[in-house]
Amino acid sequence: MSPRSSFADAARTRERIVRLAVDEASRIGLEGLTIGSLADRLGMSKAGVVGPFGSREQLQAAALEQAGQIFRAAVIAPLAEFPPGAGRLTRLIDGWVEYLAECPFPGGCFVTAASTELDGRPGVLRDRLAAVAVEWRAFLAAEVAAAQADLPQPHRSPREIATVLIGTAMAINEEIQLLHDSSAAARGRAAMRAVAGLS
Repeated sequence: MSPRSSFADAARTRERIVRLAVDEASRIGLEGLTIGSLADRLGMSKAGVVGPFGSREQLQAAALEQAGQIFRAAVIAPLAEFPPGAGRLTRLIDGWVEYLAECPFPGGCFVTAASTELDGRPGVLRDRLAAVAVEWRAFLAAEVAAAQADLPQPHRSPREIATVLIGTAMAINEEIQLLHDSSAAARGRAAMRAVAGLS
């Protein structure tokens, strides 16, 4: 086997492990992940599962990073074709709600679940998640500020609106995942647009 094919095989194995870890963590939490359960599900040895990462904590961190990449691909990447403004913020909200309604994770929004799980647990994972949350809030506030240039005055603070949008998204996730409310997405989308001054 050539070094190139060995590298490709290792990358595919790592990807399989991370994808399963993300799915499992969305259901049982990052702290619920065990090397043994992942190994059983994948038909691998424990050493084979943990080897590409070096430790369970690094595997958990990789799952967190992968979940973030999936969110960015679903919600943020499609905004590239839109100029800053009200239309782009509308697209962001619609994509965000669609992501919640058709969530790629079996346990619902990964970041929402991880935030609840890790907010009171100091450590590397909490620090990484906090950095993701800070980055998302700054991005969202900037999008709101850009949209406000297209909207009638007066405006509330972009940071205040970002906080309400994030809280509403968490409520939508709960209504979809916990309450199985089929009307949650449409109601949440309308509420988020109204908060942002888009309707």
